[in-house]
Amino acid sequence: MLATMVLACAACGPKPSPAAKTELTLGSSAADINTLDPHFASGSADRTLVAWIYGALVRFPPGTIDAEALEPDLAESWSASDDGLVWTFNLRQGVQWHRGYGEVTADDVVFSLLKSADPSRSAYSSDYAAFDVVEALDPYTVRIKLKYRVPSLLGLLSNYSGGFIISRKAYEALGSDFARNPVGFGPFQFESIELGVAVTFVRNTSYFRGEPQLTKVKYRFLSSASARGLAFLAGEIDAAAGSADQNWLRHVKATPGATIDIFEPSELNLLHVNTKMPPFDNILVRRALAHAVDPNRLPQYRGAEFSRPAKSVVPSDNLGYTDDVPRYDFNPDKARSLLREAGYPNGLAFNMLVSQSPGYYVELQILQANLKESGIMVTLQPVEHATWHQLIRKDLNPVVPYGASRFPIADVYLTQFFHSSSSVGTPSAVTNFSHCSVADKQIEAARVELDPQRQIELWKDAQRLIIREVCAIPSSEGAQVWVRNEKVDWGFPLKASISLGPLVTERTRIVE
Repeated sequence: MLATMVLACAACGPKPSPAAKTELTLGSSAADINTLDPHFASGSADRTLVAWIYGALVRFPPGTIDAEALEPDLAESWSASDDGLVWTFNLRQGVQWHRGYGEVTADDVVFSLLKSADPSRSAYSSDYAAFDVVEALDPYTVRIKLKYRVPSLLGLLSNYSGGFIISRKAYEALGSDFARNPVGFGPFQFESIELGVAVTFVRNTSYFRGEPQLTKVKYRFLSSASARGLAFLAGEIDAAAGSADQNWLRHVKATPGATIDIFEPSELNLLHVNTKMPPFDNILVRRALAHAVDPNRLPQYRGAEFSRPAKSVVPSDNLGYTDDVPRYDFNPDKARSLLREAGYPNGLAFNMLVSQSPGYYVELQILQANLKESGIMVTLQPVEHATWHQLIRKDLNPVVPYGASRFPIADVYLTQFFHSSSSVGTPSAVTNFSHCSVADKQIEAARVELDPQRQIELWKDAQRLIIREVCAIPSSEGAQVWVRNEKVDWGFPLKASISLGPLVTERTRIVE
């Protein structure tokens, strides 16, 4: 009887608090991962994940993309010569690689940067063309000698693209398997991958900034927005990539316990006009096309929370951006007049290869209807997304609609999209679809300019020349968007993320 009373009292007493959840599950809009080698990672999903695995000499403070606020990561301190051509970095001691690969040393840094500069082992080798010598002075000191000054040496060494440091020992041991079996020194360690299903990570208990609060992170591939929505409502995922449209926003705002993160960097959408291909080798035709594009159309469709009209050929969050550029206001009558002057009294028609990806295709149908108002008839030819990327690099499109974000300094965007050396079809091709060369002198001069203000003015001059020549037509800028359960705390205000997705750090947690 006494035992029964004791048990009954125990059952009626205060219940212990449930243990805090320590496993985070995210839903990606991608269908699969391409590579976890950071020097080839270019898709949003790949960029998001490598930022959890690897570190760099310096990093953007979590939640920011301010290139002037870069802070120490693997490097504790650094110094530069007066002419900016010789940089010396002092490394933290005791930082450990994942999975028992030992201590991170200067040898790993040298190996990684040389790999980043090698076109056979990196997609970002052109960014490192100025590197002359990279050497280890001792196990914890690295010296970099440049052939010429670059606009942001620290940017090239940050937690972005070619700046990530990898384990030399692991890369040489794993060979081609490294891309799907990565080794870094970041807060989370790769555990496993199910192709087309998920990638799983476990915490790095030896992380030099402190042991992560989460024990495991799973990144599920849910390319369908409706599938992500259902999984979120069912509690199967804690956060997910959102959709930049008003219907999605209204639905999520009505979902109890949902928090929306809208963050930078801006993805700049431009129409790149092939200035070497008839009829767009005629500047009158290019100007007619510019007057036929309504920059408010896409933001109206998406919603002002996610999107805004673009005003230049460089994203507005880039150092060196200006909106003091020539204007081609939406004016169908002006567009028709210019076409008549160019010899097209009955309007203009052309074909455009486009991605079958639903988001791309819907937005280009909006553009198609927009251009029709000015007598410009565009026939859309949808192809598979990866195939589209290959074809637009073969000059098969007279006009290439392309959205992208890059390291937030004007030089990177200007070089990759508008310097003649980056023209598609050339040995040094990047993404200059327009074959523009009008601003080469300004872009090159800015790279070696010692006066920061003069450097910025050169970038602004380059933008004015490019728009005056109508090498590209600004369309819109779109922010990144995710939804999360209100209990998910990233550990910092998510205002921006250079990796294009949430940065999961040692401070990320789920609050009960």
